[in-house]
Amino acid sequence: MGLFRPGKTRYVDADILVVGGGFGGCGAAYEARYWGRDLRIVLAEKANIERSGAVAQGLSAINCYMGMHWGENRPEDFVRYARGDLLGLVREDLVYDIARHVDATVHKFEEWGLPIIQDPKTGRYQREGRWQVLIHGESYKPIIAEAARKSVDAVHNRIMVTHLLTDRARPDRIAGAVGFSVRDGSFYVFRAKAVIVGAGGASHIYRPRAIGEGTGRTWYAPWSSASAYGLLIPTGAKMIQMENRIVLARFKDGYGPVGAWFLLLKSQATNAYGENYEAAWLDELRARVGKYADAQPMPTCLRNHAMLEEMKAGRGPIYMHTQEVLDSKEKEEIGWEDFLDMTVGQAVVWASQNIDPKETPSELITSEPYVMGSHATCSGAWASGPEDCAPADYQWGYNRMTTVAGLFGAGDTIGGSAHKFSSGSFTEGRIAGKAAVKYVKDLKGEAPQLDEAQVKRLEAAVFRPLETYRLGRNAIVAGTVAPDYLTPLQGLQRLEKLMDEYVGGYSVFYVTSEPLLKRGLELIGMLKEDMERVGAEDLHQLQRAWELQHRVLTAEAVARHTLYRQETRWPGYYYRADHPRLDDAAWHVFTVSEYDARTGDWRMGKLPVHHIVE
Repeated sequence: MGLFRPGKTRYVDADILVVGGGFGGCGAAYEARYWGRDLRIVLAEKANIERSGAVAQGLSAINCYMGMHWGENRPEDFVRYARGDLLGLVREDLVYDIARHVDATVHKFEEWGLPIIQDPKTGRYQREGRWQVLIHGESYKPIIAEAARKSVDAVHNRIMVTHLLTDRARPDRIAGAVGFSVRDGSFYVFRAKAVIVGAGGASHIYRPRAIGEGTGRTWYAPWSSASAYGLLIPTGAKMIQMENRIVLARFKDGYGPVGAWFLLLKSQATNAYGENYEAAWLDELRARVGKYADAQPMPTCLRNHAMLEEMKAGRGPIYMHTQEVLDSKEKEEIGWEDFLDMTVGQAVVWASQNIDPKETPSELITSEPYVMGSHATCSGAWASGPEDCAPADYQWGYNRMTTVAGLFGAGDTIGGSAHKFSSGSFTEGRIAGKAAVKYVKDLKGEAPQLDEAQVKRLEAAVFRPLETYRLGRNAIVAGTVAPDYLTPLQGLQRLEKLMDEYVGGYSVFYVTSEPLLKRGLELIGMLKEDMERVGAEDLHQLQRAWELQHRVLTAEAVARHTLYRQETRWPGYYYRADHPRLDDAAWHVFTVSEYDARTGDWRMGKLPVHHIVE
């Protein structure tokens, strides 16, 4: 069978398969067990569920909590906030659905042992901002993982899921998934009646700012390799808003988050001359995006825009004046713990650059773009909404089911439901888990039929990079330069470079246009041809090869959606130089794509945006 090929194929049967053990997957596993006591529930995770996903390194706050118990916020308030931040385009039914359930999720986290900081004066959770509550969150993920692990029949760690399987008789129905063990190379075939994808969004499809000794450093988890989309797109599932990438303002070089400094410590950011610059760009923003410029708080992308314009005008660097707010030991502890809970690298950067935040301001910068449906953007799968509040054309059966029957999603996977973060992703997983149980029970024992020919084709494809390397390794010219294969790293660097330069990365100030996008798609096409010759010297590199496959397919979706939306809806995230303004008359819509894996063709279209909250 060739070097590194598996000794055998392992079949795993499940009623419900959960792919990905992050917060979305953990929520799905936990809730599916509650409603499906008699069902077999299995979870497959690329790493180890104990420390996997975007929250693997911890968090200092839960960013989605209403506080309904204390009368602080209502779900309708949260919908208005998310809608304003995304300049009008969110799936309000999905956002509302998460908001009305998320408090119960957070209360469970506290019951399970998560330390949520309380305000000693009121007894309520200590707020960082209107929607955020402070936690001691270094062990946030292990606490949540324990609940999920106890809920399932089996957790298969270290399994890289590469493809989803569809029914032999009904290609629009899910039948399971395949992947391989990154430890022993076994080929896994998961046969399932329903699949819930809670895999990660996309970092490293754009060239990061961190290079040289900092290579690999990003804000969003570097191991989030676009599987949330790379798995779904080949099934023909409809995808929406893939152009809606996110760019973050972060402390320079360490990617340290700014939320606690702005919201809790009330620190101010200025240009190099000490000027508060955001208000100076309001008139220009009104000309670009109209009424959305006056949303309160100012939308995230528009704050980015003001920062970028200041830097382009030569008034950078942009500084966060930490020294003006650290006037007590308590505040100093909060400032440091914010990083030590989740971004230790930022503290190291400060030490290496002789920055004492009590004495000196610190630079801010915008990150490279990321594609993720769980944060402040809306990229992901088009999913059916809740029966009681989704408009008719947003609801076709089971909550959080994609347009492929039996295929559900949560977290980064689902589009349109912005600002869910960790607690909202777990909540969306719970929603999907409950709906998947109902779907399976409604099948009344009818199981999808596996296409064994499809499984064999995929098995050969999954391990082909090992064979490509084995046959070509002796023809190396120098170092890693080889005439017969491409390494995963070489492919990744090509992808990052072309996405950066043609599809609106940081090196071009996030600007793109129709000619640039079309050229970028040509280069992606060439890269896809070369992907047939990716070589992997071991199982670790085989994992990297399939992560790259998922990234390339996702990057193509981003480029095609960006080309299709002929406006600049989110200045500060990206700019269409040939369509520099927001155009509500033509583009107050969701962009949607469907991919045909057999032909490689993409079908683009529009879907309506319904506003259900006044």
